[in-house]
Amino acid sequence: MSDRRYEALLHDAARRACRYIAELESRPVAPAAADVARLELLGGALPDEGLAPGEVLARLDEIGSPATVASAGGRYFGFVTGGVLPAALAANWLADAWDQNAFTSVHSALGAAVESVALGWLRDVLALPGDCGGAFVTGATMANFTALAAARHAVLARAGWDVEAEGLFGAPPVTLVVGEEAHGTLYKVIALLGLGRERVVTVPADDQGRMRADAIPALDGPAIVCVQAGNVNTGAVDPMAAICARARTQGAWVHVDGAFGMWAAAAPGYAGLLEGVADADSWATDAHKWLNVTYDSGIALVRDAETLRAAMSYAAAYLPTGGVREPFHYTPESSRRARGVEIWAALLSLGRSGLADLVARNCRMAVRFADALRGAGYEILNEVVLNQVLVAFGDADTTRRVVAAVQQDGTCWCGPTVWKGRAAMRISVCSWATTDEDVDKSIDAIVRIAAEQR
Repeated sequence: MSDRRYEALLHDAARRACRYIAELESRPVAPAAADVARLELLGGALPDEGLAPGEVLARLDEIGSPATVASAGGRYFGFVTGGVLPAALAANWLADAWDQNAFTSVHSALGAAVESVALGWLRDVLALPGDCGGAFVTGATMANFTALAAARHAVLARAGWDVEAEGLFGAPPVTLVVGEEAHGTLYKVIALLGLGRERVVTVPADDQGRMRADAIPALDGPAIVCVQAGNVNTGAVDPMAAICARARTQGAWVHVDGAFGMWAAAAPGYAGLLEGVADADSWATDAHKWLNVTYDSGIALVRDAETLRAAMSYAAAYLPTGGVREPFHYTPESSRRARGVEIWAALLSLGRSGLADLVARNCRMAVRFADALRGAGYEILNEVVLNQVLVAFGDADTTRRVVAAVQQDGTCWCGPTVWKGRAAMRISVCSWATTDEDVDKSIDAIVRIAAEQR
């Protein structure tokens, strides 16, 4: 392909992407069933002769774009999904053109450098120790995996066992403590690490899903306590200070699963919910949630950087051994895209005050949802402390019908859940693109549809 045609192709891609973004405001949030059905046109037998790049792009756009969920817009409130900040999206496009493999400084000096800068800024805005180690991974599941691999290394090393060398055969047993409202992916990670999801010690939680610090049992030997910053239903945060203090006296490692709730640390009015979080030993969060960068992007942080390195590092004759931070020493993956670029761009475009405002604004919007729906006669099932709202519209069948009708209506998208045995609609507000007008439109649609369904 000539330079001129290559440039025209990229301009066409940008034009199509810009048109898609411009149409987000006016299109339904959920795709129409007919558009989803047309996705079968992307399939069929692979042709013997390939299509021209422009034809490939046109087919993808014309068939694919109408079938997407408009989660990048301002009225998507499902699955704690952030939008995409303009600077993060633009940086992602440029980084894709660079096509950097960020696993070593030799492969990508830029990738390694921007990760180091972004890591420093993250430690700052999340109020974590200034020398903790970090890894840029796909999402909170892999961030939890990375941090808990470091935890496994540390607690077994204290017991005289080298888990990376010897494996878990014959190793001292590791006690894993979780709250009864721990996210399901944490159990997946525990299984992947060979620690046994059915061997966990489950601690009861209060009516908002917060682990009860007073119910943590006495711990003997290698132990890891997993706490939660931001219950996926209620937004509640475990009592970090009390749990960390109790665990520390027993020599246990404390890990924080903070997929979205960790970002409360960046907003002065909400940081108090995370009191004591810096006393933990490791943390996991998503950047594609409340930082609003492109998918996929997660962050693992570990107080002792050398512990993270010990759990993740490997050596080969062809790999660099210099004094700079080499990313591959801290992540499960070797080859990977330069995710740090979008994180760097998002943080730089927001600044400290912009990030604080984003978090606080979304939390205020959640309260607005709750107050309006309560005022309309519907039951709010949680204390709205962050960006999560649970609402019931009567009995379980009615609530499920309302959720389905809201999704079909397309004004906004909210998901179903079950909380303490009650069917509910879950509203998650975490997009930079959500405006007060978006909230008002969504409230009006939900109230109208709920009245029709009842």
